[in-house]
Amino acid sequence: MVLRSCWKSRHKSRSGAADCLLRPGWTVLLWLCVTLVACASGVVGETKNVVQKDAEFDVTYNDTVTSENQTIYAFNHTVSRNKGVRVSVDVSSQGSESPILFVVRQKQAVLSFQVPLILRGLYQRKYPYNHLGRTLCQPPTRAASETQYFFVDVSTLSSQGTNYQLRVSRVESFTLQTDKKFSFTASPSQPQYFKYDFPDGVDTVIVKVSSDTNFPCSVMSIQDIQCPVYDLDNNVAFIGMYQTMTKKGAITVQRKDFPSYSFYVVVVVKTEDEACGGPLPYYPLRPDELTDAGNRSKVLDVVVSPAINSEVYVMGMLFCLGIFLSFYLLTLLVACLENKRCANGNLTASHHVLAATNAPGRCDHSELDSVEEDDYDTLDDIDSDKNIVRTKKFLCVSDLARKDKRILSKKYQIYFWNIATIAVFYALPVIQLVITYQTVVNVTGNQDICYYNFLCAHPLGALSAFNNILSNLGYVMLGLLFLLIVLKRDIVHNRALVRNDVNALECGIPKHFGLFYAMGTALMMEGLLSACYHVCPNYTNFQFDTSFMYMIAGLCMLKLYQKRHPDINASAYTAYACLAAVIFFSVLGVFGKGNMVFWIVFSVIHILATLLLSTQLYYMGRWRLDSGVLRRIVYVIYTDCIRQCSGPMYIDRMVLLVMGNIVNWSLAAYGLIKTPNDFASYLLAIAICNLLLYFAFYIIMKLRSGERIQCLALVCILFTAVVWGFALYFFFQGLSTWQKTPAESREHNRDCILLSFFDDHDIWHFLSSIAMFGSFLVWTCS
Repeated sequence: MVLRSCWKSRHKSRSGAADCLLRPGWTVLLWLCVTLVACASGVVGETKNVVQKDAEFDVTYNDTVTSENQTIYAFNHTVSRNKGVRVSVDVSSQGSESPILFVVRQKQAVLSFQVPLILRGLYQRKYPYNHLGRTLCQPPTRAASETQYFFVDVSTLSSQGTNYQLRVSRVESFTLQTDKKFSFTASPSQPQYFKYDFPDGVDTVIVKVSSDTNFPCSVMSIQDIQCPVYDLDNNVAFIGMYQTMTKKGAITVQRKDFPSYSFYVVVVVKTEDEACGGPLPYYPLRPDELTDAGNRSKVLDVVVSPAINSEVYVMGMLFCLGIFLSFYLLTLLVACLENKRCANGNLTASHHVLAATNAPGRCDHSELDSVEEDDYDTLDDIDSDKNIVRTKKFLCVSDLARKDKRILSKKYQIYFWNIATIAVFYALPVIQLVITYQTVVNVTGNQDICYYNFLCAHPLGALSAFNNILSNLGYVMLGLLFLLIVLKRDIVHNRALVRNDVNALECGIPKHFGLFYAMGTALMMEGLLSACYHVCPNYTNFQFDTSFMYMIAGLCMLKLYQKRHPDINASAYTAYACLAAVIFFSVLGVFGKGNMVFWIVFSVIHILATLLLSTQLYYMGRWRLDSGVLRRIVYVIYTDCIRQCSGPMYIDRMVLLVMGNIVNWSLAAYGLIKTPNDFASYLLAIAICNLLLYFAFYIIMKLRSGERIQCLALVCILFTAVVWGFALYFFFQGLSTWQKTPAESREHNRDCILLSFFDDHDIWHFLSSIAMFGSFLVWTCS
């Protein structure tokens, strides 16, 4: 009322208001009186007996608390940098309506918790805990030790007495030592955390937490030295870096991220195992059936080891560059030797450094010169009618290509320009997305977003796993080298055409380089997108890593077919449309995982596409898919199978197509029965199986046609096959798997095996890029 009258006086008299405001002593006295009245009212309503006790460490206090009494335990504590303090509380079972409140008051921090402690799980399930153990936050001190008081207040609103036990003890092994394993036990209501100080000269360490048992599910967290420490299941994700774990967990910590050059290692056991891939426990439907959450303690080990230094980073980068620059030097050396041989007249200008075989389908002029004129048809329309030119006794592949070479060259150049356009529009959103992913990881500290090999993930700047990104450099460098080789072949061939070289005009397979340019571009893009994927690998962006693998497999099959069928090969638009459909199904496979309807639809489409392609290949593109196709099919079956049992006209081609249908139908059946989670890899397996099958058929048909594989080409094939074998070995090591939970994925994590910088998957990147480059060379000389 006095304040209200004072406030009203402002409207009546300025001098009165000023006089009121100039008397702060009266205002303070007024508020003191109001407070005393309020306190007196409370005391009248409820009288509470407050008792303060001098308490000691390592002594168990058994006591009872009610709404009428409050106990304060006073501890005289010497704060040490290397030791901590832990409070343990055990309360007899009771309902959660009137819990006991424990408040720990320190010099620079306050910790409060209730017992029973209610922790929430999935779907807001509640789990009560009556036994708690909490480590007190250790405020930073300037001196090595400092004497402080802290108090533990115990109170409740329950009118019935509740028994409790209180024990405060010192944590002797509170500070972790470098390279020294420490074992401890944790549970949802008894989390643990320890302190680590960076030694002088150590800029990066890796914190490894391990356990012999998968469950219960746990969380490890790295937090700055500050109060409060978030060490419960419902708040551990509020600050710092954290990740779920079953048997393994590892976080790389950098000195620059912590101003005090020290941090806390926090380990929390979750109330449920669902986050780690475990089942949900039985949960009662009625609240009165709610009991203690049970024993979920877990024994864990923690060790902090120095990570690699800057010298290892430099060695890793130099090693990576050195491997792939050596291919440039080797190619340059071979090119110099080839030019020297050409200067000596041993080779014609149209031969290339990598053309190790006798040009496939090449005409032997000594044989053509001995052919009599009446051995083949000399009609004037031989140059225009494809069926007539096939009546020649000795055919060259160039004889089968009746379309204008300039038109065909432009047709195949579209492959390159299309894939270049696709690369730009595909890569830019991918780069933007993975940068966002990495930013989210760095800002939130949630290391469950990305599936790294955390035991060998070396950060650099904002990137969490720089080594996995660097190892993709081989795809880019070798793809660029292949483009340079193809460019040289293109230039040499054009110069031979300008000179009217007979070999360039008439012999060998028709030389169109558009598909080669597209293959080299696809290899470079595979490196770029694989690097983007490894910025933050997870199940939502795995298709980034495989999209251009589909492109490479498809382009390689088209190139093999184009070598002997340049006139009837698919157009770039049709080919990329089919590849786009493959990528579309790859994306659907992420969301259709385990959906039987999706697998049935995909298997049917897979089988129908195989049948259509088989028909296209058998009839060399000379059939039409229109309204009369069924009538023609019935007619062929009637004339060739029923009316007269005649064998297929093209035996070799039929054998290939039968084998191809067997393989693809088997893969479709496997997918329908097993429904693999990794649909993108399943699609890639289909593409690779078909590519290998067709390549084997191609080599067999070369040999059946009397062509020979020279020694250098055979060495190249064998070398590539060996490298592919080693590459696949490292690929199947499986250091992480996004088909499972992040915690389960970490069970597969392993240490670096090469230069303390690269892991098994990095070696897969190295070897697979070399193997793809070698495969492309085989394609150019086959």
